Amino acid sequence: MRIAMIGTGYVGLVSGACFSEFGVNVVCVDKDASKIERLNRGEIPIYEPGLDDLVAKNVKAGRLSFSLDLAGSVADADAVFIAVGTPSRRGDGHADLSYVYAAAEEIARGINDYTVIVTKSTVPVGTGREVARIIRKTRPDVDFGVASNPEFLREGSAIGDFLRPDRVVIGTDSDRARAVMRALYRPLYLIETPIVMTSLETAELIKYAANTFLATKITFINEIADLCEKVGADVHDVAKGIGLDGRIGKKFLHPGPGYGGSCFPKDTLALVRTAQDYGSPLRIVETVVDINTKRKRSMADRIVEACGGEVDGKTIAVLGVTFKPNTDDMRDSPSLDILPALQEKGAVIRAFDPAGRHEAEKLLPGVQWCGDAYETLEGASAVALLTEWNEFRVLDLKRVRELMKTPVMVDLRNVYNPDDMEMAGFAYTCVGRPSRFRINNRELREKVLES
Repeated sequence: MRIAMIGTGYVGLVSGACFSEFGVNVVCVDKDASKIERLNRGEIPIYEPGLDDLVAKNVKAGRLSFSLDLAGSVADADAVFIAVGTPSRRGDGHADLSYVYAAAEEIARGINDYTVIVTKSTVPVGTGREVARIIRKTRPDVDFGVASNPEFLREGSAIGDFLRPDRVVIGTDSDRARAVMRALYRPLYLIETPIVMTSLETAELIKYAANTFLATKITFINEIADLCEKVGADVHDVAKGIGLDGRIGKKFLHPGPGYGGSCFPKDTLALVRTAQDYGSPLRIVETVVDINTKRKRSMADRIVEACGGEVDGKTIAVLGVTFKPNTDDMRDSPSLDILPALQEKGAVIRAFDPAGRHEAEKLLPGVQWCGDAYETLEGASAVALLTEWNEFRVLDLKRVRELMKTPVMVDLRNVYNPDDMEMAGFAYTCVGRPSRFRINNRELREKVLES
């Protein structure tokens, strides 16, 4: 089989490479000439563990290629996947579908025989129908089918998620399109992966409902963490206690500074807008969006409070700026709210991230970037741990103390144990645990306030 993947962003590149691993002939198409040149040189424009090896392997095998020529790439394809961006539209929060519709029109001009046009991008209900209308209007003579095949890829674990997924969702009203999609995913039938066949509208809504539910779980445990701080409970024990209930599950019950990334912020907002347009508002999701926005902005206040209520002129070391580990993705990362807020209060920010610096430098002006974690700590009045990269879990705490002006740590990911940190001599702040702001050592407390 032959497919064309329109878009070489995160979803398109990972999906294209993984389909080629299934034995499908794949051409990934993009309008960005520099990106295609880099890919043809073997350079991967995004950070995703294992992707470079997977791409190199399948390019060498002749199953994966990259092109600027959309028309030539789709002409003989059995299926064409639209994997372009659907960012939040400025002003109203709706998903911007201009790239999807432009791709559909261009695809229509290039296809010849029967082709299945598949939306891989996350799109609101009704998008598939509009794609079909555009193709039919542009090429009334062509035979085609339309399907929705939403992705469920976690950044940092995307290859495993594609090759060994929890489920595959395929939405189409065409038996012929359904047969083509079944053939593409045949390797997953062999490992008994659940294949959920639905209508177009149902498939489009499944993606939004899934992401929104996970965002709600994150927001719920963050609010429970705030309550734990007030009543003296431990949010980790609460999360474990409720997560062992099979009806709830333990995943996405980790407190922190709020969700970010390429999916949850824009998808929750897009679903809110869609529901409002259809006269069926989702009050829970509206609240989730509001709480998460305010939470990210409030995290800077926690850091200021841990520094004695004042950061003007103080150096704050920041470990991790991407929205999660094992990615270079900065989209809607909590750091984009936290660091500017600290700078506005007069703090000097020194930061390190194992993969995110290249993107972060464009978005966080005035930050001093360092080559490793320990370099950021030299003379710092406090260290804020924003992203739980593995290398930040095993810091030499003795060395950390020696490098810092005052041993103050604000751990927004609860990487460390509060009692261990207190024994190591740190003024340690975390999220939803009893020891927040507890500094039993009087001498240390006075040193923090004086610094």
